[in-house]
Amino acid sequence: MRRRPADRQPVPLVALWLGLGLLGPGLLTAPALAEPVPFSCVILPGDEIASITLTNSLAGDASCIVTCRFQTTKYNNNPQITCAKPVPAGKEVQMCRLTSGGGDKMVKLREGHAECTRLPRAVN
Repeated sequence: MRRRPADRQPVPLVALWLGLGLLGPGLLTAPALAEPVPFSCVILPGDEIASITLTNSLAGDASCIVTCRFQTTKYNNNPQITCAKPVPAGKEVQMCRLTSGGGDKMVKLREGHAECTRLPRAVN
């Protein structure tokens, strides 16, 4: 059995808990949850470009992400785009545009989803 040197004392648990409380007050807060929001993936005239828009329906500014996948006239060519950026509360914004690539025509939206996570309020 090994012994500790006499000059090294164990740290009391109370000091450890107080230290954690002072260093990490945010550790016990709930994580931000992403919520589904309205979005639109529209094939523009000419069928080679799609426009992706999103509406932040949350009560505050949010970090938003949207993904759209399209079917094209070429077999097994399903271009997908994912866009992310901050969106002000209650605003609809164009997130990005996607080209079909290789002059291929887009036929229809295969799948899509969008969600926003509310941004923390700035502390003044």
